[in-house]
Amino acid sequence: MDCIFCKIVNDEIPGQLLLRDEYVCAFRDINPVAPSHVLIVPNKHVDSIDSLSTEDAGLAGKLLLAVKEIARMENIASSGYRVIVNNGVDGHQEVQHLHIHVIGGAPMQHQLG
Repeated sequence: MDCIFCKIVNDEIPGQLLLRDEYVCAFRDINPVAPSHVLIVPNKHVDSIDSLSTEDAGLAGKLLLAVKEIARMENIASSGYRVIVNNGVDGHQEVQHLHIHVIGGAPMQHQLG
């Protein structure tokens, strides 16, 4: 498989890792849109939200708890942050590995786009 996020998870290419456990990894986005822009990915390859199964409910919970931990680590929990999951072509998902963007450190624009 030629998935850039799998390669980061498996230490085949470098990433600025902030968090790693047996379920998820978090690393800085290489094209940040805010002072803090972190991606959280499952360690196992999951294409998208649509690829999650009921057996992945625990993993989905771990991903959301990692959002909370990253916000704390990045000192954006109290000021607020945006959480984005792009899904599919129309949702502008560029990498076909489920990932959550945690974006903060500056006021966000009201519109998405």
